[in-house]
Amino acid sequence: MTRATTPGETASAVLPGRTLQRSRILPWLAVVALLIVATVLRHVLAANTDVSWLLTVGERVLDGQHLYIDIIETNPPMAVLAYLPGIAIARALGLAAERVTDALVFIGIAVSLLFSARILSRASVLGVAQGWPLALLAVALLAVLPTQTFGQREHIALIAMLPMLAVLAGRIKYSAPSWPAAIAAGIGAAIALSFKPYFAIALLGALVAEAVSTRLSWRVLLRPEYLALAIALALYAAVVIVLFPEFLTVVGPMVRDVYLQVQQPVMMLLEKPAVTLWATALLAAVVLKRRVGVDGPFVLLLATSAGFAAGFVLQGKGWPYHSYPMIALALLAFGYARMTYLPVTRTDRLFGVGAVVLLALLFIRSMLWFDTAFDARPLQEKISQLGPRPVILAISAEPGIGHPLVRAVGGTWVSRQQGLWVAAYHAVLRSRGGVSPAQDRLLEAYAARERTMLIEDIKKRPPTLVLVDDLTGSGSEWLKAHPDVADLLKDFRVVATINKVAFLTRSREP
Repeated sequence: MTRATTPGETASAVLPGRTLQRSRILPWLAVVALLIVATVLRHVLAANTDVSWLLTVGERVLDGQHLYIDIIETNPPMAVLAYLPGIAIARALGLAAERVTDALVFIGIAVSLLFSARILSRASVLGVAQGWPLALLAVALLAVLPTQTFGQREHIALIAMLPMLAVLAGRIKYSAPSWPAAIAAGIGAAIALSFKPYFAIALLGALVAEAVSTRLSWRVLLRPEYLALAIALALYAAVVIVLFPEFLTVVGPMVRDVYLQVQQPVMMLLEKPAVTLWATALLAAVVLKRRVGVDGPFVLLLATSAGFAAGFVLQGKGWPYHSYPMIALALLAFGYARMTYLPVTRTDRLFGVGAVVLLALLFIRSMLWFDTAFDARPLQEKISQLGPRPVILAISAEPGIGHPLVRAVGGTWVSRQQGLWVAAYHAVLRSRGGVSPAQDRLLEAYAARERTMLIEDIKKRPPTLVLVDDLTGSGSEWLKAHPDVADLLKDFRVVATINKVAFLTRSREP
């Protein structure tokens, strides 16, 4: 016979169950809230310049044009290949490639974080109480923090590399992942490295951190994650050699002789907000972590972030998106330090609260840094007034003049390049001095080839609208100095000027 339950017993039995249910639901509600914020940002912020351009490149590749011949891109093939699935799906569904690409990036974030969380949980790297706050921070770092960097190669690379970092964190805790998990993590790391060779420094930092923490021999390189990484990179290299040989024979030398020659001085790079944000986050993380003891996973995050920081300096441009992985991992290390910090005294609790406030401030300031980009939206309204589906040519080295502007107005881009960057880099190197006669002749040859391609493009796809940029450069002076291009545009007249960007359309016959 069962005993009757008193009202007090009923309440005491029900309340813990409701509390447990709420504790399980609230973190997921927080994830949903973060994703809503991230989605709103995608509609409020201007589309990323490089992502927009690479979508245009990808569309032309799917249309049958040959990458590095019919359309010129300075980055390795993975920079274009990564966006082809989104373009193909968008075409099949009749949707905008930008929206589908954003959706795929969100899916990538979810898969990466869920996969990493499973690996970390199996390795008992974090407890549930620590894991959920850190997971929410990771969602915010990948979905909200990037702002203008969302969908960039650095963003995708970090998403792809996180499972590898999770595997290494587990290894540091002497927990071996399953073979499928290790292989998938290795492939993800290979995808990350395929975007830019600089990212190998970050992975090397992670490997060193694992080696120092576990004191294992070089034989660890025979583990499945490293074998998968090596095989995937070898296959990618074979694809580049066979399908895109012009990247090695045509674009590679041009990048070496022109693009890599223009770099900011190291001291100027160190003055960038990126370095201050990164150093502050790491310093705060180290100070906080030393109060409870530095552990292997923390060193792993520090070393990987430092590797990406080295890549930021070596690239020498100082652009915000180049600094995204190093800052994101520094903030994640700071968050990890806070989640493993156990305050005892009132002073400890105040110290912990201060750490949360500082983390929030660094996060917000980093968002503003990543939102730094050329915004051509003021030009868009005028272009829309000049007629539908314009065929646009820009006399400019600034990629933001034409992208994402062309896609936003439903137009067509005339040139096979993103902009007249070779001519601009040549001018910069000349202004700095120290260019030898032989180097100057080489640069002039590259600039002449760029101009020849532009002339071919204008003849092949005559523009209906020409944008001459005197805001970020001297487009009008460039045209005067190159009558071979100017003669092709002699029928065009200025119809408007906005922010020193002139709008030229073909003059009508009387």
